[in-house]
Amino acid sequence: MDRRVARDALGWGIALWATGYALGFAFYFALPPSLIGWAILPIGTVITLWVLFSKVQGRGFRYFAGLAAVWTVIAIVFDYLFIVRLLSPADGYYKPDVYLYYALTFLLPIIAGWWNERKGPAGHSRR
Repeated sequence: MDRRVARDALGWGIALWATGYALGFAFYFALPPSLIGWAILPIGTVITLWVLFSKVQGRGFRYFAGLAAVWTVIAIVFDYLFIVRLLSPADGYYKPDVYLYYALTFLLPIIAGWWNERKGPAGHSRR
């Protein structure tokens, strides 16, 4: 795995997950637990889009599909280890906001990959 792939897949995947995790702790003191995920979701979406369109170095749909897979695995495994197992939320963890978060974690890189393919090299449309 070259440095670019490691940075984009593992580095950004873990950084994005850790950002949401930190926001969860910050919101814990301000919001009811049932609303924390819903508050993090729009912030995380904007940050993820920023990363995908300004920081990720890879190009091509397949590259972004790989990111989608790696980022989703990171989200699921780290949530299980560091939220479900470590914190054992009293009311459980897996609710609609979490499933939407997993879906967006997968779909946003797919959309970015499609957008980059459509845009073509140097921002020129392929149409």
